Amino acid sequence: MTTLDVLLPYYGDVALMQAAVHSVLAQTDPDWRLTVVDDGTEPGVPEWFAELDDPRVSYQRNEQNLGVTGNYRKCLGLAEYEYLVFMGTDDIMLPNYVATVRAALAAHPGAAMVQPGVEVIDSTGKPSHTLADEAKRRIYAPKDQGRILMGGEELAVSLLRGNWLYFPAICWRTEAIRKTGFRDNLEIIQDLALVIDLLQAGEQMIVDDTRCFQYRRHTVSISSKSAYSGTRFTEARRYFLDVADRLDEQGWTRAAKASRLHLSARIHALTLVPGALRAGQWDGAKTLLRNVTSTTSRPR
Repeated sequence: MTTLDVLLPYYGDVALMQAAVHSVLAQTDPDWRLTVVDDGTEPGVPEWFAELDDPRVSYQRNEQNLGVTGNYRKCLGLAEYEYLVFMGTDDIMLPNYVATVRAALAAHPGAAMVQPGVEVIDSTGKPSHTLADEAKRRIYAPKDQGRILMGGEELAVSLLRGNWLYFPAICWRTEAIRKTGFRDNLEIIQDLALVIDLLQAGEQMIVDDTRCFQYRRHTVSISSKSAYSGTRFTEARRYFLDVADRLDEQGWTRAAKASRLHLSARIHALTLVPGALRAGQWDGAKTLLRNVTSTTSRPR
């Protein structure tokens, strides 16, 4: 296997970004290349990267803000090797991450995706056990231990019932993700859409329970900011109904049914209603309830 491209589309907290970069530098397997594309204007960042003086690390700052999807596309265009990972600015690679995904790919050459084991942490770096993450682990994620290869409608059904993936920890085959690309009309659910597109194209995913990545769950994320407003669920519902039609056309009727039902998304929206009411976000509470009780008709 060739060198792993670690792509870091950066915007936001400088200290968290620096911690993410240091975690890449600390990998036990040194066969990686880190590319940081800065979509912000925080002072001192270019100078900090210049002082790193590591030939495996490259940094550039965008002349104008490209937004989330635009910056991801730019990072993708800079990838040079067979496999890549879109690391989150505020996440941490444990020292065994590169070694773990490379071993998984050696066992299953040609797989388009590797989802390794993830530990969820809070804004301070301590282990976190939110309701959403516990549901991912206990209800929706595969119960198999070790390393397994999944794909087709079976995996699509599993993810559409409840998305148990952690996008920043996934390793992707560069050619596959370039062929599929990112959707223009999605932001919060972009990760699930990409995986379903790849599954429909016949690609497979390695699921390895070796814990090697820390995903940071905190209130400043884009998904958290939009939660009480209900907008993230409106986007999700639109996607679920759209992809259900495409799944039916492919003959994946069980996956289409799971997508139209999107039960876990409805339950998640329902759990946020009390918080929206306490925060005085009445319109947000109404939007959340509409997504809980929605039929298979498309949202306006």
